[in-house]
Amino acid sequence: MASNRRDWRARYRFRLGIVDACVVVWAVLGAYAVRFGFSDLSDGSLRDTDYLVLSAGLALAWWTMLTIWGSREYKILGSGSEEYKRVLAASVWLFGCVAVVSYATRIDTARGFVGLAFPAGVAGLIVARWLVRQHLALERRRGESCSRVLIIGGPHSAEHLAKSLKSAPAAGYLPVAAHVPGYAFSGSATRDLSLPILGQESDFDSILGAIKAARVDAVAVSAGVNLHPTDLRRLGWELAAQDIGMILAPALTDIAGPRIHTQPVAGLPLIHVSTPKLTGGKKVAKRTFDITISGALLICLSPLFVVVAALVYLTDRGPIFYRQERIGLRGSTFSMLKFRSMRVNADAELSDLLRAQGSANKPLFKVDNDPRITSVGKVIRKYSLDELPQLLNVLNGSMSLVGPRPQREREVALYDDAAHRRLYVSPGMSGLWQVSGRSNLTWEESIRLDLYYVENWSLMGDIIILFKTFKAVFKSTGAV
Repeated sequence: MASNRRDWRARYRFRLGIVDACVVVWAVLGAYAVRFGFSDLSDGSLRDTDYLVLSAGLALAWWTMLTIWGSREYKILGSGSEEYKRVLAASVWLFGCVAVVSYATRIDTARGFVGLAFPAGVAGLIVARWLVRQHLALERRRGESCSRVLIIGGPHSAEHLAKSLKSAPAAGYLPVAAHVPGYAFSGSATRDLSLPILGQESDFDSILGAIKAARVDAVAVSAGVNLHPTDLRRLGWELAAQDIGMILAPALTDIAGPRIHTQPVAGLPLIHVSTPKLTGGKKVAKRTFDITISGALLICLSPLFVVVAALVYLTDRGPIFYRQERIGLRGSTFSMLKFRSMRVNADAELSDLLRAQGSANKPLFKVDNDPRITSVGKVIRKYSLDELPQLLNVLNGSMSLVGPRPQREREVALYDDAAHRRLYVSPGMSGLWQVSGRSNLTWEESIRLDLYYVENWSLMGDIIILFKTFKAVFKSTGAV
């Protein structure tokens, strides 16, 4: 039965193997065709025939390197960037070795051939892997192609880990049961857990029995587990013998991978968590990125600016732009620009509308079915065109392309100490809130995403968020 549960792993490894083979053959033969063409082979040209043999060997070596680098391991499929990193690393190493061998043996390898095959193949592999990942994500949302997980730990940490895994189905971990060693339940406590409890004993045999009963593919040991370190070591040995994965989940939340570093000390894997600091070179890189991209977008989108500005003005002959005071870096205030999407003097009506819907004292001051929005305003809001003037805010430094949601002074007044950390960086035109639901998010979800961004900022993360922003805008997810 275990083999049946793991069929999806073999199936996806086989599928990725076929996809990789097709891509590398396409890249290598395509580069050969562009560089040499196939017509001369009929003449029996030795050079062209040699390059054809070289192409076949290169394609085989490329596919083999992807296997050696573990780019098809089930643990990295479905989420995260590790799969793409391994694909890139395997490709770079292969072509680096080709370059070294060619130089050492003085083989005259056509640079144009290699120069075409490498970028085409890497781009093709990443795109193909992304497409396969989308199919895998759809299956996992249906509860298929997942690793069944037994969670061992204290009740609160086990429940938190279960909810976290369920909130990210694309990762492929499906919690099915829990074992809470050393914890005595009352009637009310059991209702707080969403998983069936297979045991409460701390002895080793009880845990093995729970693993066998749950028929799991992996065991996740959460924080607060009441087990002796030697029993954890024995558990690891037993799981390895049964080909069952072991996952250790520390009590760290909202910490991205690049901030985590492990160091073995006296047989203990100590986890170091680095402190994120947007200073020095990182600050210069982010600002340079903002200026470059915002300047280019302003130039490219200038015709669209003119069209939207004309439509806004012709709606009611009112002002084109709307200025609103928002709270920026370190609590400073700035005027955020938008194309006006509401009728003139709409702010004067806000308090009455909020009282009418009973949200005058709540954060995230949104009016449901807002009657102040004009007909043009509905369209430009749906596709976020009203926010394009914020590129000027990015250019002058009051905002960034990516960052926490820019909020009003009344909203900031409701912050607790943790929420104030979101003011450590400049607010953004887009952010994790933009690509995770926009106005559909609750206040707590919005703050959590903003804090995650502040705690785990990276330039590559900004680029990924910008790409996701285009998808969210065109789908009009959560637009208001």
